[in-house]
Amino acid sequence: MSVKTLTIDGNQIAVEEGTTILEAAKEAGVHIPTLCHLEGVTDIGACRLCLVEISGVKKLLPACVTQVAEGMEIQTQTQKLQEYRRMLVELLFSEGNHVCAVCVANGNCELQNMAVEVGMDHTRFPYRFPDRGMDLSHKQFGIDHNRCILCTRCVRVCDEIEGAHVWDVGSRGAACYIVSGLNQPWGEVDACTACGKCVDACPTGAIFRKGATVAEMERDRSKLEFLVNARENKQWTR
Repeated sequence: MSVKTLTIDGNQIAVEEGTTILEAAKEAGVHIPTLCHLEGVTDIGACRLCLVEISGVKKLLPACVTQVAEGMEIQTQTQKLQEYRRMLVELLFSEGNHVCAVCVANGNCELQNMAVEVGMDHTRFPYRFPDRGMDLSHKQFGIDHNRCILCTRCVRVCDEIEGAHVWDVGSRGAACYIVSGLNQPWGEVDACTACGKCVDACPTGAIFRKGATVAEMERDRSKLEFLVNARENKQWTR
């Protein structure tokens, strides 16, 4: 496989062809913020927090789904990008109901951490206060659609790692929401194996274990990493 030479924030690096900008930046020790990205599952560029500037390209491109090219000159921390990222986080907070003080993920929330990272302490946009409802029909877990940011991590983890295909995205535009089964209550979906991978993958308090209290929610990402590595290395193939 051929090697591509490029520049990220003034540092020249060489990576394999087919590598994404996000992967190349990680190899170079450059941090690019993300929310929808999760190691081990396909990237879809949903959150747009990983937008970068590329010399000669007029629009900003998502680093997680843009492959490197020879001679690329990439900027990841410009003032323009910082303003865009803060605006994106503000929009995520304003379009949902993210009241941290009563959320099971308070202190263990990637959206909350991202707000701190981008310097967001308020939003300029009016709150929509949607009434998206909750689904507590499952014996072990619950989903609060008000806290969902539509990163689709749960969809991809359930599809690509567990193979159960329980989750999907329903409706269109601002009315989009995560659906279970054929838009059934979660507890009625026979395909659900109750593995909890969607809970571990969720970056907010949208999907949670029943009985969890505020600031108690912690996720075991090592379980997902172990499964991905085991499958890639064919450790269970005889």
